[in-house]
Amino acid sequence: MDFFWILFPIFSIFVVGFIAQKILRFDIQNLSKMSLYVLSPFLAFRTFYTHELTFDYIYLAFYVFALCLGLILIISIWSKLMRYSENIRCGMILSACFMNNGNYGVPVILMFFGAQGFDLAIILLVLQQVVMSTIGIYYAAKGSDRQSEASSIKFALIRVIKMPVAYGALLGIFCQLIHIPISNSVMKSISMIGDSSIVVIMIILGMQLAMIQIKEIDLPKLSISLIVKMVLSPILAYFLVIFLPLSETYKTILIILAAMPAAANTTLQAVFFNTQPKLVSSATFISTILSLITLPIIMWLLNVSIPA
Repeated sequence: MDFFWILFPIFSIFVVGFIAQKILRFDIQNLSKMSLYVLSPFLAFRTFYTHELTFDYIYLAFYVFALCLGLILIISIWSKLMRYSENIRCGMILSACFMNNGNYGVPVILMFFGAQGFDLAIILLVLQQVVMSTIGIYYAAKGSDRQSEASSIKFALIRVIKMPVAYGALLGIFCQLIHIPISNSVMKSISMIGDSSIVVIMIILGMQLAMIQIKEIDLPKLSISLIVKMVLSPILAYFLVIFLPLSETYKTILIILAAMPAAANTTLQAVFFNTQPKLVSSATFISTILSLITLPIIMWLLNVSIPA
């Protein structure tokens, strides 16, 4: 029941977006563009500006990028064997290789590990934002049906360069390192805009789910994406953390975060670039439901229990 009450607000927001789309029929692609280009950069700036950079960032950055690239390699090998198109391969990468360690992972870690775990989860959230605004955007653009195969890499790289989320993060780091003061009123405005992006992303996911017909879901591809995300990701994380000079508690938290469901942000990217949006949004929603079963199992295997 504890997991249910943690996740209840998340599923409630999905339902709001689902019902709104069924009744009002919003333009989901333009809403996705607004969130990616207007709201998310403020969240990235605030996150990087307010959290102090330490040497642990190097180890954690290695972990986040290594885990993501390892999962991408698995999907790519499978796609090659099955002779999937680039659009399908990139859609499966978006649905399987990025974790929701923000609005899902942070409260779960806070509940089980307290303030120490919360701080680590926030750092991982920051780094995951960097991964999704670079590697995620690259594959979303590379799998887009808006450009020819010959120019796909160039198109994807241009999209990564144009995406303002990364610049928001870099500006936040720059302002922190040279100690540029920001007044409370300005920071409050930045925080309000940035925090709104989280809710908007979840509402858009609910809207996208309202557009899906069960018969249109490609179950074989969806199943592979879910296996990679919910099973292979924590296994790969287990072997990665063995080599990191971190405490056992930190290693446990990293494995748990790797077992989180697919990131909701990838639905935005898939919708905006039209890279298998139905597959990606389905994987995000179903993996979130499945995590009610898989996360307790992972925690049991790691001997993690709810503190008294």
